[in-house]
Amino acid sequence: MSSPATLVLFNYDWDRAGFARWQRDFALCGAGFDLFNFPSNARLVSFDLERFVAGLARQARRKGWRAVVSNHEQFGALAAALLAERMGWPGTPVDAVLICQHKLQARRLLQAVAPEANTGFELLPALYGEPIPDGLSYPVFVKPVKAAFSVLARVVHNRAELAALTRFSWSELWVIRHLVEPFERVARKRLPQAGSAHRMLLEQPVMAAQYNLDGYYYNGELRPLGIVESVMYPGTQAFMRFVYPCGLPDAGRARALDVARRFLDAAGFDHGLFNMEFFYDAATDRLTVIEFNPRMAAQFSDLYQRVDGIDPHRVALELAHGRDPALLPRARPTAGIAASFVYRSFDPAARPAIPGAARERALARAFPDALLFHYAKTPGQIARDFKWLGSYRYGILHLGGRDAVDLRERCARASELLGWRSVCMHQDPAVSTVWPINALSLEKS
Repeated sequence: MSSPATLVLFNYDWDRAGFARWQRDFALCGAGFDLFNFPSNARLVSFDLERFVAGLARQARRKGWRAVVSNHEQFGALAAALLAERMGWPGTPVDAVLICQHKLQARRLLQAVAPEANTGFELLPALYGEPIPDGLSYPVFVKPVKAAFSVLARVVHNRAELAALTRFSWSELWVIRHLVEPFERVARKRLPQAGSAHRMLLEQPVMAAQYNLDGYYYNGELRPLGIVESVMYPGTQAFMRFVYPCGLPDAGRARALDVARRFLDAAGFDHGLFNMEFFYDAATDRLTVIEFNPRMAAQFSDLYQRVDGIDPHRVALELAHGRDPALLPRARPTAGIAASFVYRSFDPAARPAIPGAARERALARAFPDALLFHYAKTPGQIARDFKWLGSYRYGILHLGGRDAVDLRERCARASELLGWRSVCMHQDPAVSTVWPINALSLEKS
């Protein structure tokens, strides 16, 4: 089945691989730029979201575009919503995207419709560069009101740590402001009651295991895809792996769906994919929302494809054209369990080797199902990662397995071929560890 041309915005990394699986069935076109690579990211200097969308609208009819889709958190999801609204195409409502992405406004709405799933929160009573006031309670989780990849999001234990985290150089301030301002200009017009996104948010830390509910809305109806478990490096806030399926109790699944439905309905979210990050404490049956993402968690897409035979990237394309994804046939599953393994260094001086062509060929021969990403960075980029994220991510590997034991063994062998320490050597962290709200989600983009 062929479709009219579909515009994919900011189509990089997971999306490039995911949408490429369907390029024979869809005429895919692209627009946008790569935030993490020069010279593409030089466009950030003068980027204006509304001007960008207006330019796409002028091209749409001439190029035959009939739909738009994006899973890019920083700019793409909002740009796709704005373009769909302008062109009369199926899309997620703009205001719903703004509410989800403005972390303070999302907390306010959650407090109104599902207060039992919220956590304590307040704005940091200081602007960028201002002294940190006395009287705050610690430990506290701090994060930007609008950000992606959990830049600058972490627990701080005292005033000195908070001051150090929010003490920005001129270059850091330049990057932060240029990342936030495109969203800010739209939000000032469409969601003025939310207030400025150029602020930091304080949240009460939570003690529980972390999960992700993935699903979509079609004709105003919420339809779940599944729940992925997030496992941290012990004693840290950094993701070590994401696993599907997971052992979340039925009570937790029911509560997650109920909270998601109440929040998204109140936000006016009636079409498109979403991802809800949350904590769940089985002992108390307490669910706490971390945040709502008004787009697919693209990193999880092939996990669902491997285990359930459902590809969320295909779901996204069907929704973009206004078609019911429930009518899609399921492919034959290739695994009983699948995971996204995240390789990272917690030593700023360490420089894990990036695998060369020979190692990548060996991996492909031994594990044809493997999906590999690696991230070579300069010393300056690594130093910035440690300040903003607390560690350096150098690789991600996706694999499937018959069961958890088989998957662990496959990960160990694949890691050896890559010359990396296997993340499967770590034991799962104890629930007694305090995992803060919005623990680092750099990988889950």
